[in-house]
Amino acid sequence: MINDLVCKFCGAYEAATREKASGQNENDVVKHAHTIFYNNYKKKFTLEHAWNELRNNQKWCALMTAKKDVSSKKRKCEDGDDSETSQATDNKRPPGVKASKASGKKKVVDEKYLDEFETMWTIKQQDFAAKEKLSKMNMLQSLLGKNEPLADYEESLKKKLINDLF
Repeated sequence: MINDLVCKFCGAYEAATREKASGQNENDVVKHAHTIFYNNYKKKFTLEHAWNELRNNQKWCALMTAKKDVSSKKRKCEDGDDSETSQATDNKRPPGVKASKASGKKKVVDEKYLDEFETMWTIKQQDFAAKEKLSKMNMLQSLLGKNEPLADYEESLKKKLINDLF
């Protein structure tokens, strides 16, 4: 519970740090972080003592430095020239080694599933054929079991079933 709330407050603190105006000190940033937290989650952050202990922890320091490094290395593209992001969206580069290997592995998995499906389908067809033959045998057995003389249509059905089965 503490970790969840402190994580959320760290996000609010990061947002307040990004919105920091000139002349604001650390206390002003923390107050602004509290208002951002309250606006986002509709409750007051009461674990400031825990946040003060954890804010210098390696987890939170790595989070802050990673965000700063990413934002400082981004290239701005205002005049329409190609940049790293536009190349990725336009698909001008061929896929990398890992992407090629992953797509090759997917095909093998798909063929495996296709083979399994084909074997299941042949088993199902054999099952249908066996059930059809069994129903024809039951019909023939009921026709042969009748004591009274058969009607013309029953006689023709009996002959047809005998030809089909044997």
